[in-house]
Amino acid sequence: MKTMPLRMPSTKTKKHSWQAIIGMLFALLVIAASLYAFLYLKHDHTLTDLRSRLQGMSALHPLGTDHLGRDVLTRLLLGGGQTLGYSLLALGAALIIGIPFGLIAGYKRGWIDKLFMRIADAFLAFPDTIVAIVLSGLLGAGIGNLVLAIVIVKWVSYARLVRSTVLSESQKDYIRVARTNGLSDARIMTKHLLPHIAGHVLVLASLDLGKIILLISSLSYIGLGAQPPTPEWGAMLNDSRPYFQSRPELMVFPGLAIVSVVLLANMLGDYLRDQFDVKKEVQS
Repeated sequence: MKTMPLRMPSTKTKKHSWQAIIGMLFALLVIAASLYAFLYLKHDHTLTDLRSRLQGMSALHPLGTDHLGRDVLTRLLLGGGQTLGYSLLALGAALIIGIPFGLIAGYKRGWIDKLFMRIADAFLAFPDTIVAIVLSGLLGAGIGNLVLAIVIVKWVSYARLVRSTVLSESQKDYIRVARTNGLSDARIMTKHLLPHIAGHVLVLASLDLGKIILLISSLSYIGLGAQPPTPEWGAMLNDSRPYFQSRPELMVFPGLAIVSVVLLANMLGDYLRDQFDVKKEVQS
């Protein structure tokens, strides 16, 4: 009797399985920590106590206090909710604007497509960070204006991705059959085209999340994002900068939080890219 050789699971499959597990566990940890901060931590993140400023780690303050005597752990956890929450808000708004625009431009073509390409060319002429800084400066400092600036910058990349996918899919036989059967354009776009772009958009969004987190943190660091006393990781880095030599951990904690979450988002994006078999060009 002929036996078939056993096939060992590939290293790549094992690697991405562990990536998914680690990513989900870390995401649950971040969510649980943020909820814990909102529901159970008794320290007021805005209450200043100059008598307790720059204290070290203790039972009362597990990560110490900052230059105004505020509990660092409380502000770090609440800052995670601010940074992640506004990043997801900006990402979601960019998707809501970019996906329909890309669908319509790619499917209808004509003057709508030409107008979109001119807009896209204008945005692509400059790096995202430069455009976001300029828009934030024009709109004024504040986390709301920063989110709006990021949405204005980011929606174009999703519209371009959707448009290119729709242009390719529109030439296939199943779209021609759908048109022959009398399906409306709206029905074709939502029922047939949208499922084909979902994987590409999901991969790009997961990879983009880390970039948006870095953008919000970096612009808050230079004063264009979250304003005092709002706890936000980038703003916490800026507040702790003058005390780096005496209390370096005040900058280390939010810095590690930013790096960890960005790495998590990139790991998730790599995993989803391989799951959906999306080419690496989706990152550009």
